[in-house]
Amino acid sequence: MTSKKTLPDILVSLLLLLFTLYYAFTFIDFTIPPFEDAAMLMRYAQHLAGGHGIVWNIGEKPVDGATDFLFMVASAALIKLGFTVGQSVRGIGFASHLLIVLLVYWTNRRIHNGNIPFSILSGLYLAVGTGLSYVSAYFGTPFFALAAASTWTFGLLLMKEGNPRFWLSLAFALSGLVTGLIRPEGVILAALMLLAVIFMRGLKNSVSIIFIFGAVFLILGGAYFLWRWNYFGYPLPNPFYKKGDEGWKWDSFQHSMLNSLRLCLPMVFAFILGFRSKETVKTTIAYLIPVLGFTVAFGMISDEMNYGARFQYAVVPIALMSWIPLSSGIKFDWLNQLSVKERGAYLVAGVALLAGLVYYSWFQNCFLALYQQSCDRPYERDGRLGMAQMLADYRGKGYVIATTEAGLIPYYSGWDAIDTWGLNDQFIAHNGSITVEYLDLYKPHIIMFHDYYSPLVPPKLTEANLAQRWFSMTITLKTYAEENGYVLAAVFGDSPYDTHYFYVRPDFEDSANLVERISEFQDYFYPTTGKRSINYAGFSEP
Repeated sequence: MTSKKTLPDILVSLLLLLFTLYYAFTFIDFTIPPFEDAAMLMRYAQHLAGGHGIVWNIGEKPVDGATDFLFMVASAALIKLGFTVGQSVRGIGFASHLLIVLLVYWTNRRIHNGNIPFSILSGLYLAVGTGLSYVSAYFGTPFFALAAASTWTFGLLLMKEGNPRFWLSLAFALSGLVTGLIRPEGVILAALMLLAVIFMRGLKNSVSIIFIFGAVFLILGGAYFLWRWNYFGYPLPNPFYKKGDEGWKWDSFQHSMLNSLRLCLPMVFAFILGFRSKETVKTTIAYLIPVLGFTVAFGMISDEMNYGARFQYAVVPIALMSWIPLSSGIKFDWLNQLSVKERGAYLVAGVALLAGLVYYSWFQNCFLALYQQSCDRPYERDGRLGMAQMLADYRGKGYVIATTEAGLIPYYSGWDAIDTWGLNDQFIAHNGSITVEYLDLYKPHIIMFHDYYSPLVPPKLTEANLAQRWFSMTITLKTYAEENGYVLAAVFGDSPYDTHYFYVRPDFEDSANLVERISEFQDYFYPTTGKRSINYAGFSEP
């Protein structure tokens, strides 16, 4: 039988689920296509489900460009069961979001003995935050956040137990391992959580926890690490060689700190309050270790592809499961001295404040994409999707596209693709840049790239510009195309200062037809604005 103590929590949990479902299907736009970067992982999941292995191009060597390893594997498993790629990716993310909402509520209620209103507030803050927007854009971010939140829950339990049970230490270690298998930085986050547990318990009282954690990561994690090194040929995911090859990055560090601050701003005040007394300082420092440490760690890699601060999102449920004990003990006895009217005014003000905090969490959905124009829709119509669907008419013919836009176009076209930036190409990632010799190996049928020049605004080949890796890469592509007789079919953009180039090789069966279809493509909406593009290919250089 359900106890009287548990029944209210079950009812609240049902209400939180119903509210989250209502919010999801009322305020989240699930009609949008995948965000450019999310489509990369979908390509890997589709290939894996098809029995081709973890490959970017079918028939080629494996490459670990899908940084969300376990999310990709789980998506592929659902695809195998008959779900579409989109249903699999979104389904995992959606279910994960619902589970985190419940986990945040129950952790606050059962571990911290938080009151129902504050526990509900924590759940609501997460429910209307950016989690469902990641799901809408086809990212697996909530799946990683769920693993991180589960690990922190076990960590919080270990902090409170005098004699930690074996199963709890094992669950903590296994959950941490899963967090690391979903995304590599999960290993850092799990290690930080272990450090927080040790800080709270003391080294002497943490020996068994450390031993079990180390054994799990050494045996199971080590086996996975050796397998992936053998399978892919390199120990780390491919994007890490591209995004983390320049050492410490102060701009990434600053972005990461600002992202975490923005996402967790209301909880920051609770952490500050935690330093008010000797009784709460130790707990505050322990709870800060994973939040602050994980945020700082992103100074080691480039901030590119960080849609909606998704890299830092895992700290949000951690902070929501930590703030209540830091703010407890604050006395409100003075309220008893007020009149009924005064207490009523304070009650209304308090409810308004809590509503404002939930609104603040929802408002973060207005800052998902760099060029977002409204809170209702994170990004506009994207001509790359329409172009890819047109190119899909030619799939299966062995055609190759070399492109800087390695998301929508490769996934929806089904063409073999060279990711010229290198996130999905081991040679380019380890070499540092694409080369003419490497292009010659493929002789791509289409070369497509994005940069900030056009026939009306020619590129300035100054030493400073060429030192910029993106600019240097596109100049290599442009020069290769022109020196090998490629036809400039289109230069799409809503201004001549921000464009997408399309070159077509002139010597294959569908060449002339592709030049015609690309040059006359009417629905190339520029992704940053959603405006119909102008084809600047017909303009001569000044």
